[in-house]
Amino acid sequence: MCLSNKMIEPFVDGQVRDGNISYGLSSYGYDMRLADEFKLFRGGQSAVIDPKSFDSNAFETIITKDFVLMPPNSFVIARSLEYFRIPRNVVTICFGKSTYARCGVIVNVTPFEPEWEGYVTMGIVNTAPRPAKLYANEGIAQVLFFESDESCAISYADKKGKYQSQQGITPPKI
Repeated sequence: MCLSNKMIEPFVDGQVRDGNISYGLSSYGYDMRLADEFKLFRGGQSAVIDPKSFDSNAFETIITKDFVLMPPNSFVIARSLEYFRIPRNVVTICFGKSTYARCGVIVNVTPFEPEWEGYVTMGIVNTAPRPAKLYANEGIAQVLFFESDESCAISYADKKGKYQSQQGITPPKI
C-alpha cells in the first residue's frame, strides 16, 4: 500500500540500524527520521507563548548534517525527512522512539488525518537535566497506520486543513 500510493517518500523498505537510531519499515508501522533542520526555542521578545499569535522570532534555526544539541529542559520543533501522503481510508498515530524516551527526550506528533500530506512537524522536549543530542537523518518516531474498511466522510483535504502540504517546519497558525 505504501509504495502503490506513494505514502512515504523516501521509503525505506526495512529497518536500518547499524549504529543508527533505527528507521524504516517495521513490523506494524514506519520509523520516520528527523530532517537536518531544527528550530530551537530561545524565547523571543514575548513573555508568553501564544499559539494564536505566535512569535516566530522565538526560535533559532539550526541546520546540521550530524546532530543538534538540546539544552536541558528545552524545546525544539523539527520536521520529518519523509514526506507523507495519507489515503482517505487511513489514519495514523505517532509515538516517540523509546531510545529517545529513555534519555528524557519526548516527541509529540498529532495524528495524520485521512488525505493529509506533507512533512511532519513535531515538537521535541528535553526533560532531562543535561543536554541531549538529536541526530539528523536517524529515527525519531514510529508511525502506526490504521486502515478503515470504508473512506471517511470528510478528509483533511476536504476541510482544507491549514497544515496541508506543509513543506518545512511549520509553526502554529490559526
